[in-house]
Amino acid sequence: MTLADYLSESFVRNALIAATLVAITSGLIGPFVIMRDLAFAVHGSAELAFTGAAAGLVAANDAILGALLGSLVVATAIGLLGDRERERNSSIGVILAFGIGVGVYLLSLYQGFATTATNILFGQIFGVSPGQITLLTGIALGVLATMAVLYRPLLFASVDHELAVARGVPTRLVGLLFVYILAITVTEAAQIVGTLLVLSLAITPAAAASRLSARTPVVIALSIGFALLAADGGLLLSLVHGNVKASVFIATISFVVYLAARVGARWLRPRIEARRRTTNSASHAVEHSAEDPVRPSAVMVGDARGRPA
Repeated sequence: MTLADYLSESFVRNALIAATLVAITSGLIGPFVIMRDLAFAVHGSAELAFTGAAAGLVAANDAILGALLGSLVVATAIGLLGDRERERNSSIGVILAFGIGVGVYLLSLYQGFATTATNILFGQIFGVSPGQITLLTGIALGVLATMAVLYRPLLFASVDHELAVARGVPTRLVGLLFVYILAITVTEAAQIVGTLLVLSLAITPAAAASRLSARTPVVIALSIGFALLAADGGLLLSLVHGNVKASVFIATISFVVYLAARVGARWLRPRIEARRRTTNSASHAVEHSAEDPVRPSAVMVGDARGRPA
């Protein structure tokens, strides 16, 4: 079958829709994950989504619902146990060790097909059903709406936590809400690339984008673009090379984009610094001229023809 033949199939279209939704939400939260140093939280949420998914399989044969509910429990624990970076990372490490052990035990109780359990770890995007598309769409819209409301206080608290506290920003509440968004987004992304490779969409595109700009809106736009390139591009490549999972291509494209961004940043940095120096020099000149007294011109002190009085 050709690529056009594949694209005419409904399961492929569902997979593309799911990949696009996941890429948008992952690319949106990624820059804030980096600013708040929550990469370990992404890893912990992904691994513990495995525990929730295993519980969902055992209880109701529904891995997605179990992973979603489990991620909310994990987010609450992470948010309440530690607000500071050192406290947060140690709390995640404690919860992660216990949660994975519970997940392995629950998976041993599962009597269904082994491929269903394997998909939790490595993803199976081509198995996305219309009902799951509806769920993913609802999650994506909820994440977008919440991020629109939280954007300013979250950015303030991420850039300067102490000043945000001094200004009265409820940093603990904002942080807890963002951890909820993070856990839900990671669970959503795990349906595409699996819990083991979720960093390829939740971290790598944002890390590449942050190399190319210091402006948050630009970084977010680039992060979403890179995530879309990795998710949809990896999916299409997996159709051409049917013996390789889409998650492998997604992770590979993300890594290549990151390497390209590092090289591009080395090429762009001298130009950005030169432009910054030019801007600073111009600003300094304007400020200096504003501080000097106004010098009268010949016309002002002379007659109407401009001759000195």
